[in-house]
Amino acid sequence: MTRDISPDLEKLRLYLTEPHPCSYLPDRQATTAFVDPRVVIDAELYNRLSDLGFRRSGRYIYTPRCANCKACIPIRIDAAAFSPNRLQRKCLNRNRDVTVALVDSVDVEEHYPLYERYISARHRDGDMYPPSRAQYQDFIGRPWHSTTFMELRARGRLLGCAVTDWLRNGLSAIYTYFDPEEERRSLGTFAILKQIETVLTRGKRYVYLGFWIRDSAKMNYKIRYRPAELFVNDTWLRIG
Repeated sequence: MTRDISPDLEKLRLYLTEPHPCSYLPDRQATTAFVDPRVVIDAELYNRLSDLGFRRSGRYIYTPRCANCKACIPIRIDAAAFSPNRLQRKCLNRNRDVTVALVDSVDVEEHYPLYERYISARHRDGDMYPPSRAQYQDFIGRPWHSTTFMELRARGRLLGCAVTDWLRNGLSAIYTYFDPEEERRSLGTFAILKQIETVLTRGKRYVYLGFWIRDSAKMNYKIRYRPAELFVNDTWLRIG
């Protein structure tokens, strides 16, 4: 099943999946629209699609197209106006011993075991379980036009990695995996805070977090970073 998006994007063809159980809302059916994988997506087109709420997963660019549900709302943080709240400041303080490095590629032999432990501990109920090396290399290890890997280390030990794509006006936080035994550090929060800092060092404005889902515990956390903007009715709307 296919449909076209807008003429101003040269009628890119979207391929729709069949309805399938939603990974985030157990009582819902989900349908995903993927940009035709045969299309060569350059940096400009990728930026334009990101501005329309599309996301990247491995080699694919996608967006939800569910018939009876609009719960997935694209969200981005206004890094230029962001100020960490009390809990976020505590997170930064707890991780003062963590070094952050941006690299163009990663050592799969070091990173994959960490990714495997993370998926097995945190996402056994998701469609990425069980993890495999081939899945990792396809989903995480496939750099895009301007993909950067943010490595988090303490005393040289790899604690986590945030996969990010640089955009014209900011960065897209593609995926973060980290040591599930380091729960006290709140490394997922720490990675987002460091991505906000990194955006500002490059004179850009936004951190795109993907989709916010109000009724999903896994996705609701994204609203904690304020001010933010939600993509609703083809417009980015600012919230608090």
